[in-house]
Amino acid sequence: MILSEILEGIPCEIRGNQDLEIADLQYDSRKVKSGDLFFCIAGFEQDGHQFAPGAVKNGALAIVVQDWQDNLDVTQVRVLDSRKAMAQAACNFCGNPSHSMKMIGITGTNGKTTTTYMIKKIAETAGMKVGLIGTIQNMIGDTVLHTERTTPESVDLQKLLKRMREENCALVVMEVSSHSLCLHRTYGISFDIGIFSNLTQDHLDFHKTWQDYMDAKSMLFAQSALSIINADDACADYMSAHAKGNVLTYSAHKTADFYAGDISMTPQSTRYTLHNQHNRYAVDVGIPGMFTVYNSLAAISACAALGIDMNTVLAGIHAVSGVSGRFESLPTHGDCTLILDYAHTPDSLESSLKTIRQFAKGRVVSVFGCGGNRDKTKRPKMGDISARLADFSIVTTDNPRFEKPADIIADIVQGIKKEYNNKYICIEDRREAIAYALSHAQPKDVILLAGKGHETYQEICGVKHDFDEKVIVAEIVDELKSNGVKKA
Repeated sequence: MILSEILEGIPCEIRGNQDLEIADLQYDSRKVKSGDLFFCIAGFEQDGHQFAPGAVKNGALAIVVQDWQDNLDVTQVRVLDSRKAMAQAACNFCGNPSHSMKMIGITGTNGKTTTTYMIKKIAETAGMKVGLIGTIQNMIGDTVLHTERTTPESVDLQKLLKRMREENCALVVMEVSSHSLCLHRTYGISFDIGIFSNLTQDHLDFHKTWQDYMDAKSMLFAQSALSIINADDACADYMSAHAKGNVLTYSAHKTADFYAGDISMTPQSTRYTLHNQHNRYAVDVGIPGMFTVYNSLAAISACAALGIDMNTVLAGIHAVSGVSGRFESLPTHGDCTLILDYAHTPDSLESSLKTIRQFAKGRVVSVFGCGGNRDKTKRPKMGDISARLADFSIVTTDNPRFEKPADIIADIVQGIKKEYNNKYICIEDRREAIAYALSHAQPKDVILLAGKGHETYQEICGVKHDFDEKVIVAEIVDELKSNGVKKA
């Protein structure tokens, strides 16, 4: 594509030839090939302008900059914001693929992943081919694609959307993280529907203040023709106020456009009566928990707004069987239950423990840690939550990254009041902590293994080590069986 066509709609100054034929777009100088356009991104840790000479050496025909780069014999395009420019250029380069498909974006602290899968299942029940973009994996229909982050960088995102269009997806449902909104990864996309799930404490290491976090999330609704808002969340009015289009609401506690009543749960499912206008429908979802009420209400609201008939919507939501690492029951070696859950925030840990309380016939045992180099203020809060809501807590390591695990654990323990001193133990090695929980389990215990969920690694000092908790639990269970341990 010609450079001037790629730059259409982007305020810029050009020094050099704007009629160059560009082969590809790159933001990593190491991946630049002959004929590419390179974007110098001013990042938080490194400034991409320092890699411009390397990009030119590798064959870049032109570079996009925020500051002119002297002594480089190459066409330069100066813009005010290289991230926004890259996102718009990627839309142009890929032919604006999002314009050819229905687009649903979901933002919020918790519930994004499960809600995307629910929407996908309902839409597929209606006969639609669906693209999914999210934390666990990307998918085109039944084809699974690897993902590195919740919301891909703008160039990668537009290329993925282009592939989805080429493979005849009618709908794309995607998680939209607060990071991606701040970093303009979805800039240039007009969402048909934007969904707000909730806002609880997370990512304050990045956003710094609660106001910044709210502002980041609200950006999605300025890009959405229709906004669907969780009316029960304290930030509902704030998100609605930032919506550019119409707003629908859903609730588990009060009247809304879509709201739940007569809520009941079993260890296997969640049931409620859905109220919409003057209609009532029986909803049955094979995942227990109040979070399932909220996630399913969001999914049902969105699919109804797409025009899918309610009988198909209800059949689709009934067919949802769960999502990897989201309140997922794993096989154990005896009369105890182990729930694997991604709960890594105070709110999600509390929600998971309260859900277990509703069906547990024995003790509730919590195994959890907190990530390193992230918001430290949530650590004592999670310690307090686990101590109060679980019968016994095992405080361990999550992804320590570049922090010492013992320091993170110490921060967590600060939140555990003295009256709970005999209700917890600290085991730094996460595998040992899991083994301790299983080997000391009592009949009817329910063990919550929280924090990592679908992740298959543990990040330590910048290195991702293999750590798939489904595999680890299976190995420990086999060891206990072979050793003749019967307690659990």
